[in-house]
Amino acid sequence: MERRLKLVLAYDGTDFHGWQRQAGVRTVQGDVEEVLRRVLGHPLAVRGASRTDAGVHARGQVATVTTESPIPAENLRRAAGCRLPPDIALLHVAEVPAGFDVTRDAVSKLYRYRIFTGPCRPVMSLAQRYSWHVRYPLDLDRLRAAARLLVGTHDFAAFASPGAVRTTTVRTVRAVTVQVRGFEVALDVEGDGFLYNQVRNMVGTLVEVARGHWPPERVSAILASRDRAQAGPTAPPHGLCLQWIRYGPTRAALPGTEEEADGPA
Repeated sequence: MERRLKLVLAYDGTDFHGWQRQAGVRTVQGDVEEVLRRVLGHPLAVRGASRTDAGVHARGQVATVTTESPIPAENLRRAAGCRLPPDIALLHVAEVPAGFDVTRDAVSKLYRYRIFTGPCRPVMSLAQRYSWHVRYPLDLDRLRAAARLLVGTHDFAAFASPGAVRTTTVRTVRAVTVQVRGFEVALDVEGDGFLYNQVRNMVGTLVEVARGHWPPERVSAILASRDRAQAGPTAPPHGLCLQWIRYGPTRAALPGTEEEADGPA
């Protein structure tokens, strides 16, 4: 009998060409599929909820795989987990209903973007692989004011990079939270789903505002323009981490995907 299994994965995206399988390069999906094929003993495809880009990290990526193997979920987690490379961890495995869709059934996602504002590179805190070093002062009041204008249901075409097929560019951003710890500024962006590079384009725009290049009100004008050229630059990938993906209680919610949201270790 076929079983659908839900996987929760964490990975350091530094040495990957993103999540999605690609010929001739190393990807997270490719590495996970290779290990699961060896453990389960048959051809398979792993489907991820978010196709994180090259260099982007994850603490709570969710994926599914279908198998006829009777191996218990926890045994599979241990067997596959110890065979994965050291920059991928298989955190949880659980059986879910056959109709569970890892993408369409997601109700909310949270990404964290980390910015380091100290005068020197963040090597002493070992954060150079996980944060964008911005060498100029940021006005956090302006940053928060601009971030508030991104919350709500909007057409985010101006914050979408070309390269992905989508039926609509309307998305709902539930919250943009700014946290400060010493020289580190963490932006948590929660939404029902995101366009290609949307979060990184939002962060690049917010940094332009915080530097004093634009007033916070420009964010509203950028949204109204629906023109990517009006927004700020794309923030580099290594500061971004997929923290968690939430599913409704009737659609196979899996404990452990939302509590661990403190950024990469």
